[in-house]
Amino acid sequence: MDASTSPSPSHPDFGPRRPSATPARVLGRALVYLWAAPTTLVGLLFLPLALAGGGAKVVDGVLELHGAAIAFFLRRCTLLRGGASAMTLGHVVLGRDSNLLELTRPHERVHVRQCERWGPLFIPAYLLASLLVLIRGGRPYEDNPFEREAYGTA
Repeated sequence: MDASTSPSPSHPDFGPRRPSATPARVLGRALVYLWAAPTTLVGLLFLPLALAGGGAKVVDGVLELHGAAIAFFLRRCTLLRGGASAMTLGHVVLGRDSNLLELTRPHERVHVRQCERWGPLFIPAYLLASLLVLIRGGRPYEDNPFEREAYGTA
């Protein structure tokens, strides 16, 4: 194999290039996780339920949880008719099962980025947005700007 055909880091066989983990980048990510931590802590309350009868997996820095108790919560304890397939709380995503977690991953990752932007204000801002939409005669879930961004991007 000569130099013209040898694989290099930019060659497709090596996959996409990832940014190097410079100290500034690591510190920046740590600050993002810290800023989103209050919302993430709410999500972590579901970890025992996932460990008792479901599963937990980290995918791209996000903890994904599923199981029977989480599925019950998503079906019965949300304001959506029929319940939710998945829900993001900071860097934790709750899903009814592993298949739905995979299916909803692009949508839920938009919510993860929203949590990273809004930090501890994410839950109040999301709920306030739904309330304002409802007061204006809209649909609190479908017309919520956070959901519109997630559906538009994913």
